[in-house]
Amino acid sequence: MGVKINTKHLAKFVKDFEFDAILPQVKQASDLLDSRKGPGNDFLGWIDLPVNYDKEEFARIKKAAKKIQSDSQVLIVIGIGGSYLGARAAVEAIKGTLYNSTCQNTPQIFYVGNSISPAYLNDVLKICEGKDISVNIISKSGTTTEPAVAFRIFRKLLEDKYGKDGAKQRIYATTDKARGTLKELSTEEGYETFVVPDDVGGRYSVLTAVGLLPIAAAGCDIDALMAGAAEAREQLAVCDENNDCCKYAAARNILYRKGKSVELMACYEPDYTMMNEWYKQLFGESEGKDQKGLMPTSVIFSTDLHSMGQFVQDGARIMFETVVDIKKPHSDLYIEKSAENFDGLNFLADKDMSYVNRKAMEGTILAHTDGGVPNIILEVDSLTEHDLGYLIYFYEKTCALSGYMLGVNPFDQPGVESYKKNMFALLGKPGYEAQKAELEAKLK
Repeated sequence: MGVKINTKHLAKFVKDFEFDAILPQVKQASDLLDSRKGPGNDFLGWIDLPVNYDKEEFARIKKAAKKIQSDSQVLIVIGIGGSYLGARAAVEAIKGTLYNSTCQNTPQIFYVGNSISPAYLNDVLKICEGKDISVNIISKSGTTTEPAVAFRIFRKLLEDKYGKDGAKQRIYATTDKARGTLKELSTEEGYETFVVPDDVGGRYSVLTAVGLLPIAAAGCDIDALMAGAAEAREQLAVCDENNDCCKYAAARNILYRKGKSVELMACYEPDYTMMNEWYKQLFGESEGKDQKGLMPTSVIFSTDLHSMGQFVQDGARIMFETVVDIKKPHSDLYIEKSAENFDGLNFLADKDMSYVNRKAMEGTILAHTDGGVPNIILEVDSLTEHDLGYLIYFYEKTCALSGYMLGVNPFDQPGVESYKKNMFALLGKPGYEAQKAELEAKLK
């Protein structure tokens, strides 16, 4: 099935002629992408990645994942942003948000290096006590503060526990193929290494070794994941009125130009929670430039209907919703009749919970559209590896098209560097002395 866009609930907000009018602009963005002449064209390796990837490395990834499964109870994945979000999103979408409590014959996976919180890091260290662990450090340079600090701590933990020779058999580095601090250290210490491709940016890297090693270690079928992405690459290659990716890019931009400044990604499956987080980085970091772009935010319904529902229904009309409709949940639950009907819910008896969940979704869509919130529906068959691979590629291509339609470079992130420079200066990093005094004066 792939991903199908349902625009039925957009009808009173966007007319057919508006789609017809914007289609040439979508095609222009697509042509710019296909010609590889647009801004950021040195980061377009993701386009052909599902079929043009290093097969030898892919085999090594699967072999390393099997080794981790056989010798480790815990896998520590160290990375920030695109270096961990895609992997975590895929693992939890496929295996469930409770993966660490339900996994069998595969290691628990904990993600560190994505914050500077000592409390969180200490909690993970406590979990590791008395357990066999492996570490996957993911960093292009090896010097990004958050993962570098975490790796310093976990590298010492492994060396203290297993000795240097034992530790090097449990450390896997995903980094630059030829240069950088982490690559140099890995070569010197003898860590097995995997490559962060030069032509694939972090937020587009989930289908590279960056995401594939943790995903495979969790017992997911990475062959099926890549096959789904390859199918999306083929089916979404031609930009026309039948291309659902192009339709989604068109709808987003039409609504943006009508004053909708926020896209609210909604799903009715909690297993999709981290996919929402990955979506927010992908679109936020790609489009948010030059004071342009949709603000990506997300909810999991029906949970968040009891917290954000009031605002969505009746608050400022600044948003539209994109609802991810998962047709087949991982499992279902039958609701039995209660003799005393103490809760008054016997009208739900003899139904599956998936049916109730769907009616909640349909009722919410109608309520929100009546309240003035446009709704786009993305229909996805399931959260199996194949369908998830298709969805990942679908989002990546939509994001690239939307960025070009906005007139920004969807593949850089200049704004991310500002906080780093200030943080380095305030921490007293050599070379930042002048900035340190200036910033401290502002904080007084």
